[in-house]
Amino acid sequence: MARTQKITNEQILAAAREVFLDQGFTGSTLDIAQKAGISEASIFKRFSTKEELFFASMGIPEKPQWVQEIESLVGKGDIKQNLIYISQQILDFYRQVMPRMMMLRSCGKTLPEMNSTKSKPSRDLKALTLFLEQEIAQGRLRCNDAKTMALMLIGSLMNYVFLEQMNVIPSVITPEPMFIQQMVEMIWQGIAPALED
Repeated sequence: MARTQKITNEQILAAAREVFLDQGFTGSTLDIAQKAGISEASIFKRFSTKEELFFASMGIPEKPQWVQEIESLVGKGDIKQNLIYISQQILDFYRQVMPRMMMLRSCGKTLPEMNSTKSKPSRDLKALTLFLEQEIAQGRLRCNDAKTMALMLIGSLMNYVFLEQMNVIPSVITPEPMFIQQMVEMIWQGIAPALED
């Protein structure tokens, strides 16, 4: 008969969050294990890497909801409305993630390596780029550089969240739905499929 677990994943994540907020990504899994009252090996039975533990403890999902949904939108529905929907999902995601990362960075805490091709931001950018490439291939968008389009969308949305965090854009001045609608409209002028004669 299997032993019942004495500590939950949530308790491990709480200990990890405390260590990472205090020490940044350099916080050791040994410190986390001691704080949780378990062995270091127990952590790696539940979380395959320190990076996975870090993101889980910060409440950052392995695969954001918008990335999970984007594949199902390829070739379906109104492409402009899909871009508005995806942009809203991305904005909501960064509203959760950016304050945590900004807090760590502002305290001089280290973060996991973000500039590798396997990092979460790179994977998210690839997912949006792939979506746009597939829409271009189906003739639903004008032939453009999909990666540049993806960077423009994600960059604009991240910047909006950043300015919100800095209290530069109160929502009463630039309401988020209006911003997303206008951003997509402006980008749409350069990516709308050519009208057939």
